[in-house]
Parts: sequence; structure tokens; C-alpha cells
Amino acid sequence: MRLVTFSRQRRHRLGVLIDGDRAIVDVAKADRTLPQDMNAVIAAGPGMLRKIARAVKAAGPRARVARNTVTLLAPVPEPRRNILCVGLNYRTHANEFDKSGFDAGKAAVSEPKFPIIFTKAPGTVIGPGASIPAHLDYSRSTDYEVELGVVIGKKGRGIPKSKAFDHVFGYTIINDVTARDIQRDHNQWFLGKSIDGFCPMGPYLATKDEIGDIRTLWIETKVNGEVRQRAQVSDLIFDVPTLIKTISRVMTLIPGDIIATGTCQGVGIGFDPPKYLKKGDTVTLSIDKLGVLENKVA
Repeated sequence: MRLVTFSRQRRHRLGVLIDGDRAIVDVAKADRTLPQDMNAVIAAGPGMLRKIARAVKAAGPRARVARNTVTLLAPVPEPRRNILCVGLNYRTHANEFDKSGFDAGKAAVSEPKFPIIFTKAPGTVIGPGASIPAHLDYSRSTDYEVELGVVIGKKGRGIPKSKAFDHVFGYTIINDVTARDIQRDHNQWFLGKSIDGFCPMGPYLATKDEIGDIRTLWIETKVNGEVRQRAQVSDLIFDVPTLIKTISRVMTLIPGDIIATGTCQGVGIGFDPPKYLKKGDTVTLSIDKLGVLENKVA
């Protein structure tokens, strides 16, 4: 299923995309007993997805709305905890970041020996079509980063790589927007990554059965129609099972946790001079089977 959170009549609603993603089944109208919060659906487990699937199949016309008549929000508009992020997880990006001189915390190397983990605050999350508030970046160094987002669906600690996908609920697109100068000046990455509105997410959350082998997926960024980033998920230095194993060795992962797996070559800081985002720019991210996430810069 392709799950969405959308706004209608000023209320947040949970929906499922149908008819080639042109329409949405409003889950509450299909079955009033079902949860209306994405975190609740994720926490409820596979049984809840089966209930939702049955409700969608039986839904009548009154439960359906055209996608273009509602506002899509981030699929998980209010994450339960900080978003877990991975730095320098594509060799090409690690190399361009190292050459840029923006080596925050002296972590940048051509290939890290261990996953570099940091977080973004929950308040960074915005949905498709929302404006990226670059005006809040006092350093005027706002950059883009397309990333595959992995949403955890099953609680676990000490998860072995062989069991990692058992703990995955699904996937979405994340733009790990970054204020580069703030990232550099504070010698760590949290503040430069956590400006309000600096994590566009969406357009939907696809359950893992919709996607299959994530290694085959291509990720891409366009700025004003110009292709800036393009790579395949198979190019990750540390794959998703390794990331889940690494993080769960030190903390318990819970349903609703989100892991942003890292970005590839072509970010703004990698150009000479840097190509930072400016007011009026349109940033378009795409990942195979996960749709298109587009946001303008304000």
C-alpha cells in the first residue's frame, strides 16, 4: 500500500492511494474504527495493514477523494523522535564533501570505516508542496540532499543484519536540507540540519511489500529542472541492514523511527562555487516506486 496523510477541511486524515495514485481512500470514511494517525498504524503492525486493505477494497464512492483536491502532508507529519540520519554514505558524496572543505567535526573521509550517525529534530518535517524556509537560514547556505527514508515498524534492539528487514515498515523520500555554514561553524551537524522545515518528506509511505529489492532503486534530484544528483541505492557504503544493526546495538528502535540513509554526489556544496538554494528555486526529488517530492524555496 501507498499510505498518505492529507489535509481536508483543516483536519489531518489518513489515506491510501488508488487508481494509479490519482485518488485517495479516506480510511476514516471507509471504516471509522481504524486509526487516523500514521504512527498508530505503524505501531499496530501487519494486522492493521490487513484491516486497512480490506476497508479500502470495500470502500464506496463516498470514501474516495481525488488526489488533486486535497493537500498532501508528510506521511509521518509528527515523528515520535528525532530522525536518524547517516552521513557520507555514498563514496562519491563523501569525496566531494571532503574536497569542499566543509569537514564538520573532521569526520569527512573518502570512505568512512563506520556509519556516521546524527539526527534531525522532528520539527524539521514538512510535506510535499510546502515551502522550504531557507529564509530561516541566517547563514544563507541552504543545500539539498535526496535520501531514501526507511521507516521502522517493529521494536527491536541488537537486531542482526539477517533480521533487519523484519523490522522495516516501509519507505519514503526525504530531503535532508542543510545549512552548510552552520553545519561547519558548530563542528557538528545537528544545528545545521535541524532548522524548522528543513526535512521535506513524502509524497507517501510505501509499505515494504510495494518496493521489493531496494538496492535496485534510483534516486535523483533536480533543481529548476537541472539534474544535480543521481545514483542507485546499491551504491550505499553501508546498506540498510548494516545501518539497522549499527543503530540497534546502542538503542532500541521503535515503530515510527525514521532512518535517512544518506545522499549521493551532486549536492550544492560540491560545486565551485557552491550552488546553494535561493528563493524561488524548485527542488524535485524522485525515487523509483516512491513517487516525486517537490518543494519550492522561500
